[in-house]
Amino acid sequence: MSTAAHAGSVGHLAFQPTGDVELQADYVVVGSGSGGSAAAVVLARAGYRVVVVESGPWRDRNDYPHSMLGAMRDMMPDWGGTVAMGDSIMPIVQARGVGGGTVINSAIMVRTPGDVLHDWARDHGLGDVFTERAMGEAHDRVDADLEVAPTPTGPDYGRSNAGLLEMLRSRGFEAHPTARNVHGCVGSGQCLQGCRQGAKRSTNLQWLPEVIERGGLVLSCAPVDRVVLEGGRAVGVRGRFRHPQNRQRGGTFAVRAKRGVLLAASATQTPLLLHRSGVRSAALGRFWRSHPGAACVGVYPEPVDMHHGATQGTASVHFRGGIGPGATLQPGVGIKIESLALPLELVAGRTAGAGRGLVDKLTDARHQALWITAVRAEAEGSCKPGLFGQPNVRYKPTANDRAALLRGLRLLAELHFEHGATAVRPGIYGLPDSIGPDQLHLLETPPRDNRGITWVLSHLFGGAVLGSDPSRSVVGPDLHVRGARGLHVVCASALPTTLGVNPQHTIMAVAQITALRLANAGNPAS
Repeated sequence: MSTAAHAGSVGHLAFQPTGDVELQADYVVVGSGSGGSAAAVVLARAGYRVVVVESGPWRDRNDYPHSMLGAMRDMMPDWGGTVAMGDSIMPIVQARGVGGGTVINSAIMVRTPGDVLHDWARDHGLGDVFTERAMGEAHDRVDADLEVAPTPTGPDYGRSNAGLLEMLRSRGFEAHPTARNVHGCVGSGQCLQGCRQGAKRSTNLQWLPEVIERGGLVLSCAPVDRVVLEGGRAVGVRGRFRHPQNRQRGGTFAVRAKRGVLLAASATQTPLLLHRSGVRSAALGRFWRSHPGAACVGVYPEPVDMHHGATQGTASVHFRGGIGPGATLQPGVGIKIESLALPLELVAGRTAGAGRGLVDKLTDARHQALWITAVRAEAEGSCKPGLFGQPNVRYKPTANDRAALLRGLRLLAELHFEHGATAVRPGIYGLPDSIGPDQLHLLETPPRDNRGITWVLSHLFGGAVLGSDPSRSVVGPDLHVRGARGLHVVCASALPTTLGVNPQHTIMAVAQITALRLANAGNPAS
């Protein structure tokens, strides 16, 4: 059976068990998260017919799971089993579903720092494209669309968030309530499972419905096998539907794109998709970067209830580091400090022990405050095709990265004790599970290698980066993949450096600038 459909004939097409679906559009966008949706809505507003193709399912907010275990099952690839390998195993936090990471992140929005744009211009030849003016205007549009505003420090702010904010400011450090894309947040602390209140302005609620209203189509449960290239030009994509629960393969789909293909499949999937599609570049899969992070837990005499309040309500860039115009901090490897409310399952996962001993330690869960540090790391890794086509991510934080992380954890431990914590749980192998204020010196003896730290990777960059040097970039300053006209990358894999801040806002701005250039070109595939 063959089903021919126009891009505007249906709004959403989910798993098809049999048959062949054939579609026509002006643009096809692969991926529906920060970058894909940001680009799709710009193109749709410009009057183009857009098909957005997403490998995961579309879940309404009433279907979001109540537990983190359910979120890993329903909203992450392979139960959250994607990892980076080096001299340690580091979990990679990613989403799979319509809306991508915007559904399960903490809604944090940080504008691209000026020193980053300076580095992109100086070292990567991108100064004529991603100017401070262009990025600022893109950030303004995103802020208006997604209702970005600082987290109110009222009753729904949360004691853990308020405690970190107070302690950082008491030391004279920069600290602020995070800016977030939410409306009517009630502080349920459920961001990581998807906001069942519908307060988070995730792209499945905000931009994709508009794309559909303007005649577009969203395909879900539809992993793309390859981009179709004809005569050095991207003309569409092909793939096969996959059931989100039993992984059963269904019918095939093909989307023919008159004007171009935009890839936003993530820093772990876009490099693999380009490779499967026949793109060959010395830089493909290279220059893969991250903000590796870890947490420090404080245990307090009184209940903190970190699950009440914004999931991540406080942040500090005091130690971020940076050079160039707009930078106010020292150069070198830096850190970002944040509060975070972890679901109980993840609290248990980072608490030492098993059985009754573990349960006994979790009886103080309401008394815990969890604060984290993320490193603006200097490490470079790679993302290449692995076994059965899965991403093979190789990444090893450097000694400087490890030292920066340990400095951050030491600072957080000090702040916990200054705030009245009776114990701190540093989460470092070789140290006691809990330490008291007279044991802070133990944090000065670092683990011998990265295996002693509970690293987590949640901010990813690279693998198909932008730049002027063909030997070091996959996408040129003209925003086309080299050797493939009409093929563009608008997700985190295109970002040529780390940021030292949360990347969602930057990804959206880069995607919108790319889409605006295509829209304003009139016939961008020519």
